[in-house]
Amino acid sequence: MIAVQEKKKEIIEAFQFRHATKAFDPTKKISEEDFQFILETGRLSPSSVGYEPWKFLVVQNQELREKIRAVSFGAQGQLPTASHFVILLARKNARYDSAYVQQLLRDVKEIPEETLAQMNEAYRSFQENDLNLFESERALFDWASKQTYIALGNMMTSAAQIGIDSCPIEGFNLENVTKILENEGLLEDGAFGVSVMAAFGYRAQEPNRAKIRQSAESVTKWIY
Repeated sequence: MIAVQEKKKEIIEAFQFRHATKAFDPTKKISEEDFQFILETGRLSPSSVGYEPWKFLVVQNQELREKIRAVSFGAQGQLPTASHFVILLARKNARYDSAYVQQLLRDVKEIPEETLAQMNEAYRSFQENDLNLFESERALFDWASKQTYIALGNMMTSAAQIGIDSCPIEGFNLENVTKILENEGLLEDGAFGVSVMAAFGYRAQEPNRAKIRQSAESVTKWIY
């Protein structure tokens, strides 16, 4: 019981420690081992029906960072200073019958053929009827993009637990960032779209105030 209480205390302390770091100490770099750990917590994250519709671009090239910075008002301080900068991509076509999903189920998850047909029908109904994902390409992409935020949250939390700072970033021009990545050949001929960004490193200075959140009572409702 003591070990459990200590672990809970450590986790809450990590959440208290984490803040949206606007500028990092450029002289401090995350070790390869530590960043591989952060990436692994993203890779192991859950996703709806296990489709894992993401890719993590770790942008260490300074020239590319500057191109992105020019069209990212929310990353002006982070892009030049972050030890590691990640762009989370989401698959545009994570339909149940897409080549990607079928390859994932057959070759990665090794689903037997006799089970695959049943799964495909169940996932078709889930995507088409339950969530109405086939009403537009945007609906399907937005669903995939939601999954990347699960991975992002886990990556930032795991980073905080080992004393590494982070900042999630949505402050960018989607069209322009997409064009930049397309020109670099990083969207795999349109298979992926840009979902969200995140910067990782070590804070240049301490935040000027403690973390402020709404009360637990105002954001929670128990229904018995």
